[in-house]
Amino acid sequence: MFAASDPNLTVAKLAIGGLVLAALWRLVVWVREAPLRPDPWDADFDQKLLDSETPEACPHCSVPQTPGAWFCPHCGRAVGPYNNLMPYVQVFSEGEVFRNGASGMFRNRPLMTIGLLLIVLVVNPFFAPIYAVVMVARLAPSLGRRKTTEPPPVL
Repeated sequence: MFAASDPNLTVAKLAIGGLVLAALWRLVVWVREAPLRPDPWDADFDQKLLDSETPEACPHCSVPQTPGAWFCPHCGRAVGPYNNLMPYVQVFSEGEVFRNGASGMFRNRPLMTIGLLLIVLVVNPFFAPIYAVVMVARLAPSLGRRKTTEPPPVL
């Protein structure tokens, strides 16, 4: 059925397999014996961090927030540690994502565009075609631009 293999090839395969196993074992031993790095944050630093009176800041505009605030007074974005866990405030966070997509205020990358369209299909399939048309219309001018290597004009 099968042709007899060369005994030299069999020995070579066994030798290579043994070397690979020895290398893997040496890697495991090397990782196990690696020295532990010291923790850069000691207990004193943790206590200072907990005791500090540093106010939270808006992740969008970096304006300091009052404790318990739900929206930034400067830019109006939803803030707070649990804003996406509260159903009422989550609606505002999702609306912010959709407004940024429709206005073109996001990084124009294919994965971001596809992700925004898929999110809208899942959340509200009724308005998804309208949203897609608006988003593509906003992104159309930037899609036609080509990157050039010409230096900018000097004024």
